[in-house]
Amino acid sequence: MAKSTLWPILLSVLVNLSSATSPLKNPLGPKQISAFVPFGDSYTDTFSPSNGGTAWPVYAVDYASKSRSKNPPVGLFPFARSGATCSNNIVSRPFPSVFESQLPVWEQELQNGTVGYLTGGDQKKGQEAALYFLWIGTNDVGDNGLLTGHGAPGVTLVDVARCMINWVKTVYANGGRNFMFTNMLPLQRTPLYSADSYLNHYWTAERNTTAWNVQMTETVASGNELTKLMLQALVPTMHGAHLGIFDAYSLFSDILDRPSVYLNGTAPLNTTGAVKSCVYQLNEPTSDTGDCTIAQGSDRDSFVWFDELHPSEQSGRVLAGEVAKVIRGQESRWMSWLA
Repeated sequence: MAKSTLWPILLSVLVNLSSATSPLKNPLGPKQISAFVPFGDSYTDTFSPSNGGTAWPVYAVDYASKSRSKNPPVGLFPFARSGATCSNNIVSRPFPSVFESQLPVWEQELQNGTVGYLTGGDQKKGQEAALYFLWIGTNDVGDNGLLTGHGAPGVTLVDVARCMINWVKTVYANGGRNFMFTNMLPLQRTPLYSADSYLNHYWTAERNTTAWNVQMTETVASGNELTKLMLQALVPTMHGAHLGIFDAYSLFSDILDRPSVYLNGTAPLNTTGAVKSCVYQLNEPTSDTGDCTIAQGSDRDSFVWFDELHPSEQSGRVLAGEVAKVIRGQESRWMSWLA
């Protein structure tokens, strides 16, 4: 009698534990998202592409739209700008930061009723059809940022991480309900921050490349873990929202480790160099005066990096394909949903 009574209870506990630890599926409907709204820096900027070609968000909405023959295409509403940090109050740079420029522009458009995906329709329905995206941190933690001591007095990586989370809070408070938060890629494996880096457009002063590489490895890993924990803590306060973390760190690590799976250019596959590689002399002005080697045509698609800091167009296409899956309501192995 006791045994037959306990078994259903134990089975119920096991089922609950299993469901609690199982990864969440993509909560977005296959045709739900009709607006992709990215914020961030040069990695996402569509106005001044950093890859010498077409920015990946343009590819992403194109890929996502191709499976919707009888539906309107997915619209792109970009706010990301090159050179941006999360906040110029944390790491000040003369570029449009997320909090001092990008969010205010978006909020003004909301107030004016001019933001395209919410114009002339049901605001709630429009927000349910919008996917908000953030990819920031590269300029915050890098050269002329935390790496070289150029943050505001007393600022740490915690402040940068908290700022990223505040973007989610701000957009949610203004009606946003679908969020795609992207972590930092392995910056220590870019030509700029590798242990055997050379003087280039981004840095022409003396430096200890090994120390930079070690510090960047630790900073990126710590920053990504901080934002993950902060987002997990935030989820219970976001009623009715869907929030996921896109693991750009792992995606780019896989591209670097298995380039033949992702790159399709006509030159030998290259994970350490760049499409546009410019070697500078010590303290040379950072204009295009370096000794540059530039790949042409389809050879460009053999590189992970476009220059010493930015992903190539082919890497961007890979990223765009994964983001398009999320937009279509499909599963991406690099996306972890928290709500």
